Amino acid sequence: MSVIPLPLRDAPVERQTGLPTVMLVGNPNAGKTTLFNALTGLRAKTANFPGTTVEHRSANLIHNGTTCRLVDLPGLYGLEASSPEERIAEDAITGRLSGVAAPDAVVLVLDATHLERNLFLAGRVRELGVPAVAVLTLTDAAHKQGVRIDFERLRAELGCPVVPVAARRGHGIDKLRDAIHDALQPAAEGEAKCDSLVCGTCGGCPYAARYDWARGVTGRCVAEADRPPGRATEAIDRVLTHPVVGILAFAAVMAAMFVMLYVIAQYPMDWIDRGFSATGAVVGPLLPDGMLRSLVVDGILAGVGGVLVFLPQIVILFFFIALLEDTGYLARAAFVMDRLMRRFGLPGRAFVPMLSAHACAVPAIFSTRIIEDHRDRLITMLVLPFMTCSARLPVYAMVIALLFADNPLAAGLLLAGAYFMGLAAALGASVVMRRTVVPGQARPLVIELPDYRLPSLKNALLASGDRAMIFLKKVGGIILIASVVMWLAANFPRLPQDAAPVAGRTVAQQQLEYSVAGRVGRALEPVFAPLGFDWQINVGVLGSFVARETIVPTLAIVYGLGEDAIDDQTTFGDSLKNQTRIDGTPVFTAATSLSLLVFYILAMQCLSTTAAMRRETGGWKWPLFQVAYMTVLAYVAAMVTYQAVSMV
Repeated sequence: MSVIPLPLRDAPVERQTGLPTVMLVGNPNAGKTTLFNALTGLRAKTANFPGTTVEHRSANLIHNGTTCRLVDLPGLYGLEASSPEERIAEDAITGRLSGVAAPDAVVLVLDATHLERNLFLAGRVRELGVPAVAVLTLTDAAHKQGVRIDFERLRAELGCPVVPVAARRGHGIDKLRDAIHDALQPAAEGEAKCDSLVCGTCGGCPYAARYDWARGVTGRCVAEADRPPGRATEAIDRVLTHPVVGILAFAAVMAAMFVMLYVIAQYPMDWIDRGFSATGAVVGPLLPDGMLRSLVVDGILAGVGGVLVFLPQIVILFFFIALLEDTGYLARAAFVMDRLMRRFGLPGRAFVPMLSAHACAVPAIFSTRIIEDHRDRLITMLVLPFMTCSARLPVYAMVIALLFADNPLAAGLLLAGAYFMGLAAALGASVVMRRTVVPGQARPLVIELPDYRLPSLKNALLASGDRAMIFLKKVGGIILIASVVMWLAANFPRLPQDAAPVAGRTVAQQQLEYSVAGRVGRALEPVFAPLGFDWQINVGVLGSFVARETIVPTLAIVYGLGEDAIDDQTTFGDSLKNQTRIDGTPVFTAATSLSLLVFYILAMQCLSTTAAMRRETGGWKWPLFQVAYMTVLAYVAAMVTYQAVSMV
C-alpha cells in the first residue's frame, strides 16, 4: 500500500478579519438543517449570497465567550460542482466567493448511516487545510441498524475532532459547541493536517484515491452491522416507487396535501380578510372624508390585506413540504414522476409546485426550491401561472353565470375545461421553451433515496416561518406600492365638482371614466376590440393585473351595478347580460364571454406572482418576459376564440 500525496488544488484560503466564520459542509440529506437548527434555534436569518439567487442561512453562535458566524451551505457531494448551488458552496468553502468571508473553520456533517459516501467530501475539504470538526449525525439511527463506529480511530484518520450527535434529541450539541470553539483558537505549531490519501490501486488518480481512502477509512472505523440496514425502507420502496402504484400513491398524497392546504388555509385567510375589513371600518371614520380616507382604506389597507391573505397558504404549504421532505418521501415522489414529466421538458420535482399552484402561484413559485437544477427550476416557474389558482375562480364564476346559469352540467364542463386548458398550456409552453428561450433537456434525475425517518416538527415550523418572513419582506413592499399606484390611477385626475351629471351613470362611474385608468381603457379600445372587449372591460382587465379577481368589483363599478350585486352571482350575471354597446348590441355575448374566459385562463394577471418571480430569479428579466409571453398568448387565443364563436 502506497501513500499518494495530493497537493491542494485550490489556493490557500485567505483569512479575513472580523467575526470568525464557520461553515456547515455536508452531503444532501446528511442532517445539516436539523443540526443548524439545534445549534441556532430561532436566531437564524435567510439571505442570498451576494450577486446570486442562491440562499443560505446564517446565525451568530456564542459559546464560552467566543462569537462566530455559522453559515449553513447548500448540500454538495464534492468540490467539482454540477449545479449553481454546489458551485456557490464550493466557492464559499474555498474563499473564492466575492463578498463572503473565507471560513475560519468548517463543520463536516457526516451521516453515520452512510459514512463511506460522506467521507469522500470530508477528505476533499480536509485537503484545504482549514480547521475542521467532524460531526456524525443520525447516530441513533445507525445504532438501531447495528452500526458500530470507532470514533477515536475516525478522529485519527481525519486529523480533526469527531463529535457524535443526535440533533433532534439535542444529544452531543454542547460538545459540538465546545469543539467549534476550540477549532477557532490559534493552531499549535506542527499540528497535523490531512493532506494526503492512502491508495493502493489507482496509480495516481486523485478521484479514485479519495474513493479508495473513504472506503478504507470506513473499513477500519466501522464494524459490520448486526443485520442488513434499510430492509424496511426497501420493502416500502417496492410499493411507493412502483411505476404504476407509485404514481397512484403520489397522486393520493398530493391530493390530500392539496385538500388540507385549501381547507385549512381558508379559515386564517378569511380571518385576515375580515380583520382588514374591520380595521378599515374602524380607521375610516377616524379620518376626514375624502381622498385621505380613500387612500388609507382603499389603497394602503387593501394593498396590505391583499398581500397578507396569501400568507396562510405559504406557511401551510411549506410546512407540509418540509414534513414530506424530512420523511424521505419527497425524493421518492420526484423519482416516480420524473419519467412522465420529462416528456414535457419538466423535472419530476415540478409536479409538487404545479399541484400547489392550483391554490396560489406565489407559494408554488417559492416551492420550486425543491428543484435542484437552475434551468429546470426556471422553466417550472415560467409555466406555473397557467395553473388555475383560486383567484381565477371569481372570474370563472362570473363567466359561467353569463353563459350557463341555469345549466349545471354545461357549467361544470366549462369549469373543467378551464382547468384542463391551463394545464395543457403549461405543458405546451414547457415543450416550446425547451426548444427556444431555455434550450436543453430536463436534467436527468440522479437522486439519493434516504431512509424513511420521522419528520421534525421543529424543522417544518422553522422552514414555514422562514418562507413567510421572506414573502413579507421581499414581496409585500412591491404589492403595496403597486396597489397604491392603481388606486391613484383610478382616482386621478379628479372629476370636476361642477361636472354635469350624466343620465344613467353614477358619480363613481364618471370618476373612473375620467381617471387615468378610464382614459387608458378608452385608448386601448382599438387594441382589444378584436377580442370583443369595450372600454369598461379594458379597465377591469388593466386593474386585474394587480390581482385577477378585482375585475369583478371593477365591472360592477364601471357598469353601475353596485358592489352588493357581486355577492349574488345570478343577479350579477343577469345585470351584465343587460349591458349594451352604443349601437344597442349586447356587450357580453357568448363570443365575448368565452373570449374573456380564455384571456383570464392564459394571461399573467397577478402582481404577487410577478414579485415572487423577481424574488426567485434575482431581477426583472424573466418576470417581464413571463408577463409578456403569457399576455401575448392570452391575447391571440382570446382573439381566435372571439372571432371563431362570432362566426357560428
